[in-house]
Amino acid sequence: MAPVRARDAERDAILAALTPVVDGIAATFGPMGEVVLHDYRRPEGSVVAVAGSVTGRSVGGAMSEIGMRMLARGDDAADELNYLTRTGNGTIVKSSTMVLRDSTGAVFGALCVNVDVTAVGRAHTLLGALAGLGTGPAEPPTTTFGNDIDSVVEAIVDAHQLRQQRGWAQLDREERLGLFRDLDARGVFAVRRAVEQVAGRLGISRASAYSYLSQSRTTTDPTSAGGTA
Repeated sequence: MAPVRARDAERDAILAALTPVVDGIAATFGPMGEVVLHDYRRPEGSVVAVAGSVTGRSVGGAMSEIGMRMLARGDDAADELNYLTRTGNGTIVKSSTMVLRDSTGAVFGALCVNVDVTAVGRAHTLLGALAGLGTGPAEPPTTTFGNDIDSVVEAIVDAHQLRQQRGWAQLDREERLGLFRDLDARGVFAVRRAVEQVAGRLGISRASAYSYLSQSRTTTDPTSAGGTA
């Protein structure tokens, strides 16, 4: 138990040291910026410090699906820098997610910087249209940000269903297993009660959901055969 307590104390110290940095970075970007400090040991309430209001989260809020993806990768997670996403209300956000590691190299959190670039995108589209260069860049993917982890899990499930353009009842066995593999890879099942929530969203029993999750983890994805590592 002593090594575990020592590791947690080290992680707590790193988070405490970064907390004032959150305010400093956010002040540099001004009202269009937001900085969020995450503790991945608590997925349902990972936000331990936040400055700015680009995504509308507060201390004690949940991680986004981006954070859940990082969580699923564990110690193999890497920084994701300068990517674009879009919030549910249409705000275009340029973000960087930098993982936090303890002295053993284990990932335990992340420092995220979000900048609202909606106005920049609109200007780009306008200038492109005036110059005859088309309508501008493609729309970035929508990401669900919120203080409630349940809404994030539901958004991921719903997005998968939309991509399939079919409901659960229309999927065959391999497609159902693929859905659970995808949700697992996105870190959904690292969240407490996520299996029950996914079952309710799909309209199936908890026993069926647990069975599909177990099978998805023990069978090979047929679409990955012959692919690259």
